[in-house]
Amino acid sequence: MSAVSTAGPLALGSRRELFIDAALIERLEGRASRRLHHPVPREIVLRHDEPWEGTGSGYHSVFRDGDRYRMYYKAFNIQVVPGQVVAERTAHRFTCYAESVDGIHWVKPRLGLVDFRGSRANNIVIASGRHGAIDVDAAHPAVFRDANPAAPAAARYKAVFRSDGPVGIVAMQSPDGLQWSPLGDGPFITAGAFDSQNLAFWDEAHGCYRAYWRSFPGGAVAQGVWQPEGPRGISTATSPDFRHWGPPQALVYEGSPLPEELYVNQIKPYHRAPHLLIGLPVRYVERPWSDSLRALPDRAHREFRSSAQRRYGEALTETLLMCSRDGVTFTRWPEGFLRPGPERSGTWNYGHQYAAWHLVETASDLGPDAPPELSLYALEHYWLGQGSVLRRYTLRLDGFVSLHAPMAGGGAVTPPITFTGRELRLNFATGVAGEVRVELQATDGTPLPGYALAACEPIFGDAVDRTVTWKAGAGVAALVGRPVRLRFHLSDAEVFAFRFAP
Repeated sequence: MSAVSTAGPLALGSRRELFIDAALIERLEGRASRRLHHPVPREIVLRHDEPWEGTGSGYHSVFRDGDRYRMYYKAFNIQVVPGQVVAERTAHRFTCYAESVDGIHWVKPRLGLVDFRGSRANNIVIASGRHGAIDVDAAHPAVFRDANPAAPAAARYKAVFRSDGPVGIVAMQSPDGLQWSPLGDGPFITAGAFDSQNLAFWDEAHGCYRAYWRSFPGGAVAQGVWQPEGPRGISTATSPDFRHWGPPQALVYEGSPLPEELYVNQIKPYHRAPHLLIGLPVRYVERPWSDSLRALPDRAHREFRSSAQRRYGEALTETLLMCSRDGVTFTRWPEGFLRPGPERSGTWNYGHQYAAWHLVETASDLGPDAPPELSLYALEHYWLGQGSVLRRYTLRLDGFVSLHAPMAGGGAVTPPITFTGRELRLNFATGVAGEVRVELQATDGTPLPGYALAACEPIFGDAVDRTVTWKAGAGVAALVGRPVRLRFHLSDAEVFAFRFAP
């Protein structure tokens, strides 16, 4: 449950609200609950099988850019030396590029930008090393198109990287996403661990840049060097201009008292509701050797990895789901969002299910008249001696979490809100005998005349944008600006999102 605001009603305007957190739920009724949904596995969309990509390609950044989709990722080679630590071959530390017209079929263009073994016939865009005044580890990239309208044309695309000298996060800029130059003359954040995919972006809803990076929240700087302490975690800071950054803050997890070992964070504004920052962090768990661990796929290679360092065979990873409205305090679901799934070679290991940063809309494979869906991409076959692969997963638009009730019925009541839109629209799904009804109430819980549950036309079907209607023909335009509550009642139904649309 969410605490009722004492600052007055929540001003929703005409924005879309999801049930991914409990901010819009003051009270649940009957058999209702919030239900976490899971992405559906689809096809492998990219195989990292080029000589320059190595055995450990990953850390994908994916976004839609006009009429194409762009993808950036690390090319990284990892070898295990029996009985020794992992040997990272510095010859394979690049940022590579792929693109697609539909988000499903991807190509690796031969760009002619960076030399690899005497040839530039490859899709490498950035090599590790010195770029002007900064030291770039191109095997730790996060790339985005800057949505800040004040961003200069030369910096329309930005990329952040780990730097080994001095340690921290450095940035590069590009006018076209292919030709890159240094941005700044050194790390802009230095307090952290950084051995992961660290990222930054423009937060339109709050008018600032945000950075999120790998950290040990219990750590501190001692004699100029970051000393990690405690579990792996995530820190954040904000900036008005991408150059001057505020103090770091460790993320706070509301309602999640147990610590988690978190690697990547994959936080970004959700494009259909930009005031919501959705993260897809990786949960890292070490499971001691047991019959179940030995029964998992690729046992021989798991044992081989353990010969270098025990945790390389014992560690398992999956993607979680979290959400924030202020960028610091997150609601984090404890259950796995993108689980490892059915056991098969290349899964249930260290590095499996690292999700790309971030989700994109793609056409449904059900046909042109079906609504689009969300695609996210996750890693398989990581660090198994051959190239890793990227699998696509799909999720309903806004379909992270639903307000759910069985046929026995249930619902939810919101805290007081105001709105500016002219129609109440739902993203919902029911069974053929199920339905959704909505009541508009005064702030004291009294049904408003003409807007009671009994007056609401029953809503059934499966749609991402259906208008709610009442029998007397009452529309919601007359209630614009007036504090009201919404009461949802469901039977064999899910509601994923609602919006008072213009």
